Amino acid sequence: MPIRSLARRHRRRIVDHLLSLSERDRYLRFGYAASDEQIRKYAQGIDFARDEVLGIFNRRLQLVALAHLAYAQPLPGPSHRRMAEFGVSVLDEARGHGLGRRLFDTAALHARNRGIDTMFIHALSENRPMLRIAAAAGASVERDGGESEAWLRLPPDTVGSQVEQALERHLGELDFQFKRQARVLSDFVDSVAEVKSHFDASGRAAKQ
Repeated sequence: MPIRSLARRHRRRIVDHLLSLSERDRYLRFGYAASDEQIRKYAQGIDFARDEVLGIFNRRLQLVALAHLAYAQPLPGPSHRRMAEFGVSVLDEARGHGLGRRLFDTAALHARNRGIDTMFIHALSENRPMLRIAAAAGASVERDGGESEAWLRLPPDTVGSQVEQALERHLGELDFQFKRQARVLSDFVDSVAEVKSHFDASGRAAKQ
């Protein structure tokens, strides 16, 4: 399941994905038990012109994994560090396939290609899967009671990293279009079968 960059037109799918999260998953993703209204407000507030949103779709075109990479203004001072904050959610039925790690790695690639030198994660300390992903990538994790922060320094972009992102974006778009066409064909076949069944039933009733 390739990763696809999302845009404003996908906002409804983003809302549906987040609303599908359980109360526990909402708590881990946002740091509080987000209500439906708070989730809708969060999704409506995503700035697609500034940030990046990445998603993974299943065959039914359901958004099963979602990452938000929020770009911050450069920090003041001689270092001029540029940071991006990463957040991710994966539906329960799609877990166990490394989707969160894949989204993290792809977000890191996109960030370094935009000149970001640090990726930042703020998570609850009990969100062990997220912290494991960050630590496995080489991030420095600092725990402070119930909350934790992870900092990952990113290398500069290269021609190879730019080509890798372009290829990943192309494959993600092809995969989405293929699944959409397959879904249209499946719906058409189902409708034909339904019509045929209706006429068959009508024919049998007329003979009786």
